[in-house]
Amino acid sequence: MLQFVIQGRGGQGAQTAGEILANVFFREEKYVQAYATYGGARRGTPVSSFIRVDEEPIRLRCDIENPDVIVCFDPSLLNEVLLKGATDNTWVLINSAKLPEYFAGLGKFRIVTLDAMSIAQTNRLGRMVNTTLVGAVAGLLDKPALDMLKKVVAEMSPAKKEENVKSCIEGYSLARERRLSNGGSE
Repeated sequence: MLQFVIQGRGGQGAQTAGEILANVFFREEKYVQAYATYGGARRGTPVSSFIRVDEEPIRLRCDIENPDVIVCFDPSLLNEVLLKGATDNTWVLINSAKLPEYFAGLGKFRIVTLDAMSIAQTNRLGRMVNTTLVGAVAGLLDKPALDMLKKVVAEMSPAKKEENVKSCIEGYSLARERRLSNGGSE
């Protein structure tokens, strides 16, 4: 079973990122469990999206305790609570222009940083980094399939469909390069 925790702030698209991933895995005929939590309905408050994906029906009905992937839209949200349960096999994808070494003090995780903000802005998406980071997740894990991901991103994007797909592909490519240079297999 794959387990994801996506953490962001209201207005950054963390919940939508979770919906996109869940939708793609479902279309790939996987069993999916997805839910989100958020504080007050205000921009800037923490938002979390949780996803489980498996080949078999998912019977668990509890919080994700040992995520395989943590996606952090805002480095200021990195704390013990978010990283609790992460292991040295957990991918921690951080939206940051800083090098992974900057975050090495967080623990012995497989840390990958990606300046998703820059990619989004280059593609005229402003501060919306969700499609870039969703692509990066697929690049790190080599799943879900990029073709299905591009299709779902285009369908779920309310506007700027081509720009969102392009950001997704760029996130995928950069994360894939970083996974391979971080000891990931081909």
